[in-house]
Amino acid sequence: MKAIHQLATFKTILEQYDFSQPLNRFLATFYRQNKQMGSTDRRIATRLIYNYFRIGKLLINEPIETRLLIAELLCNSQPNSFVNHFKPEWESVFLYALADKINYIQKLFEGFNIADIFPLHQQLPLEIDKEAFFNSFFIQPDLFIRIKKGEEKNVLKFLVANNIAHKIIDTQTIALPNGIKVDAVLTDKAVYEIQDVSSQAVGEFFKPQKWDKWWDCCAASGGKTLLLHDLEPDIKLVVSDIRESILLNLDERFKTAGLRNYQKKILDLTLNPAPYLHNYEFDGIIFDAPCTGSGTWGRTPEMLWQFEEHKIKFFSDLQRRIATQIIPYLKPGKPLIYITCSVFKQENQDQTDWLQSQFGLVLEHQEIIKGYHLKADTMFVARLVKT
Repeated sequence: MKAIHQLATFKTILEQYDFSQPLNRFLATFYRQNKQMGSTDRRIATRLIYNYFRIGKLLINEPIETRLLIAELLCNSQPNSFVNHFKPEWESVFLYALADKINYIQKLFEGFNIADIFPLHQQLPLEIDKEAFFNSFFIQPDLFIRIKKGEEKNVLKFLVANNIAHKIIDTQTIALPNGIKVDAVLTDKAVYEIQDVSSQAVGEFFKPQKWDKWWDCCAASGGKTLLLHDLEPDIKLVVSDIRESILLNLDERFKTAGLRNYQKKILDLTLNPAPYLHNYEFDGIIFDAPCTGSGTWGRTPEMLWQFEEHKIKFFSDLQRRIATQIIPYLKPGKPLIYITCSVFKQENQDQTDWLQSQFGLVLEHQEIIKGYHLKADTMFVARLVKT
């Protein structure tokens, strides 16, 4: 009977979720409104809905219950009572390797095609290992922290002493299990930043010089700015975003990190920023462009379900409008760092081609940072220099 009740709760969540907000926020509200649910009920409901979205539109014409059971099989390595209730014959299959599970499902369902997990998979660039990329959606990404320089030994010592599962990526980067309450474990927030390992990797493209003046023009909560500042503390910083609320989060984050010397501006960069920037000139601009976020859908798998193709054009047009407004403020010989968390060519390589042809920028290097081998996000970054 528990499995029947769990299925009913899953269907209620699925029916009520309208994609107008991130799934995690919706679930938090749903659980507050359904306080009769215990912690185990909430944990199972969360697992079921996330796993259901993780398989995208695989076997889209099959009943919801069938697709949910397939999702549970592909996304879990241990048998569970939910699937055992409906499909007891699958108990041993849970222990198969992922490739063998996929073969098993293919034999049961003729229309099963692993590529259907990702919308517009035909448009993925050649650099992407499609099989590894598709398979990554069945695995919950890790949570990554970037440790402040000089604090590496202290943080590692603390994690080991408290028997906290972790994986060392490099001297400053640690992977933790997703879902862990980091601030409850590492209470001194000044010694680390939560930042995906792929996002940390874009810092190799910055190459700031002492006393440079840099602009993070779509700063959001300031993760890239903090990374830049850690690379070169003696720089002048301007940060901007269209959202005042997220810049307030940036203020708190900078305060915790000890960064106080910066200018902050609320800017709509689809419009001319001259009234606010006047004669500013920058030695570097970080353009972390608004995008489809397709390289991060492993963290937000609900996006696999609700994505529509027209959004690629919407974001690519928006990226070009913003680029047109910001490039005049870049000094000759200085870099524009173009970043997206998308895997679509229209938002990445097509845009760097356009930036070169439209503004005479010179491409020094561009790269797809493939996070799917590290249970991380996949991103795109390019360094273009103004002539």
